[in-house]
Amino acid sequence: MEMMIRKKRKPVAEINVVPYIDVMLVLLIVFMVTAPMLEQGIEVDLPQANNEPLDIDENIATLIVSTTAAGDYFLSIGATGEERQAVTLSVVGEQVGRIINANPDIQVLIEGDTQAAWGSMINLITTLNEAGVTNPNFITQPLDAI
Repeated sequence: MEMMIRKKRKPVAEINVVPYIDVMLVLLIVFMVTAPMLEQGIEVDLPQANNEPLDIDENIATLIVSTTAAGDYFLSIGATGEERQAVTLSVVGEQVGRIINANPDIQVLIEGDTQAAWGSMINLITTLNEAGVTNPNFITQPLDAI
């Protein structure tokens, strides 16, 4: 009787990564196409200023208060530009006051249109100060190169 010797087969521990690379490339293309379409915020023509960039901590929540040339006020509370509704100055004061009470460390940024009336900006700053905002920063765009 001839005895057959069986070799023990070791399991193959390889993963076929080609399908995962294909999926990753498709996702990369989808995100590259859709990223420019995501418009975050109100259409505001920012004034130019020769300032250093703001030192914004990405880990701390940020509240952006916008005022347009028409004198409308907007609060950014996670909604995109199309979903946000214009609010009155008194509503800005109430909501910002509640937000400051809930999160005193929040960063408050003011985004004002170049054509916005100076009086509406002063009213906004006064309202924010009364709501408890001690150090709002203004969002501007860099000066054009000469």
